[in-house]
Amino acid sequence: MSAFETVMGLEVHVELSTKSKIFCGCSTKFGGEPNTHVCEICSGMPGTLPTINKKVVEYAIKAGVATNCEITRKNKFDRKNYFYPDLPKAYQVSQLYLPICRNGHVDIVVGGKTKSIGIHEIHMEEDAGKLIHDSSTDTTMVDYNRCGVPLIEIVSEPDFRSAEEVIAYLEKLRDTLQYLGVSDCKMQEGSMRADINLSVRPVGQEEYGTRTEMKNMASLKAIARAIAYEADRQIDVIEAGGKVTQETRRWDDVKEYSYAMRSKENAQDYKYFPEPDLMPMEISDDFIKRIKAEMPELADAKKARYVSELGLPEYDAGIITGSTCLVKIFERANEVCKSPKDASNWILTNLLKLCNDKHVSIEEVDFNATSLGTIINLVNSSKINRSTGIQLLAKVFDENIDPEKYVDEHGLAQVSDAGAIEPTIKEILASNPKAVEEYLAGNIKNINALIGQSMKALHGKADPQTVRNLLAKLLDEMK
Repeated sequence: MSAFETVMGLEVHVELSTKSKIFCGCSTKFGGEPNTHVCEICSGMPGTLPTINKKVVEYAIKAGVATNCEITRKNKFDRKNYFYPDLPKAYQVSQLYLPICRNGHVDIVVGGKTKSIGIHEIHMEEDAGKLIHDSSTDTTMVDYNRCGVPLIEIVSEPDFRSAEEVIAYLEKLRDTLQYLGVSDCKMQEGSMRADINLSVRPVGQEEYGTRTEMKNMASLKAIARAIAYEADRQIDVIEAGGKVTQETRRWDDVKEYSYAMRSKENAQDYKYFPEPDLMPMEISDDFIKRIKAEMPELADAKKARYVSELGLPEYDAGIITGSTCLVKIFERANEVCKSPKDASNWILTNLLKLCNDKHVSIEEVDFNATSLGTIINLVNSSKINRSTGIQLLAKVFDENIDPEKYVDEHGLAQVSDAGAIEPTIKEILASNPKAVEEYLAGNIKNINALIGQSMKALHGKADPQTVRNLLAKLLDEMK
């Protein structure tokens, strides 16, 4: 039995975060009622004329710069002709001959090793609509809201050899585009989806095998399963003496198998020709220079700065910079508490635990990030103890309350005055003669049980260290 190597290239479609569509003023907002974000232009009415959205061009260039691409100075659009029910014009405006970005790369880390994935091109295009299948009535309806939503398609070189590399690449692209603000990359909403072009070949063979394409994959876990299945399927076909058919396949993640949709088209099947209704564009050096000046600090640079300047461990910095939402929370909390390590610890230990316990992603959390810094300050200044701080964060998480106001209104301030808590401590000692006796006999660990009972009697408001010190003092006086 021959050993086989999997070879893959990706076409990643990313919806851009513009407020209006690529060639008209219709809204791009997700979730509208079917066919409510549509006009004559994006629905393909005869005689209408498109106008390029300048913001789409800016976002495409930002993506190209961040992925180390060359920016094409002279651009034009082309018509990609094909019929499908959710494409009312029967053609898609895209870029075949002069894509806006070319010859880039993205570096990924898998198994501790860095690998460079080539970017063949990035081109701008419009999205198609959406077919809605109703199994109860056995009908299919069309929603044209997504028609004309601006996309960039990021086409890689066939540089992937494993599902792990594919996932690392998609995560890197997602993080980069989110940092740039050009897309929210919410795969569950279809704003980032990938076509997986996959073939297998015997190890050592230079010639590529026959590839298949799995379309519109919108889940990292599903992508990993689909890659494993399709590679095994192709190997089985070859080992049985058959030939892999070049085709487009659809992945069914419920049944965990793929099935053929249609034969795989080549560029000539689409009868591309220059889009006659859009003038060619020439992108100036000054325009590119201005866009580069607007570029934010990206994840890798931010992680390095967190480690070198803020003193965060590599692990902590990697987790935080892996999400733009966590970055915003961390930086705002740190501005308030002036303690990067404390802000990081509270996020990684307590905030992410709340997300996990409540089954929500950090992107779904909605609270004032200043509140986390305020809670850290309340704990560090001993106004409240850490246990109360954790409870307070849960309250902020659920209700976005003002922490300081809530502490004052509910009497949660910590009692640090030894004189105020001494009577309660003496009552605990008097009601636990056995624990006191064992402590005095040398079992000093018994003080922990006495601390726990004291804190409970004081309703968690006392400073634990003050309680410990006072207990030790009173016990020593009994010797």
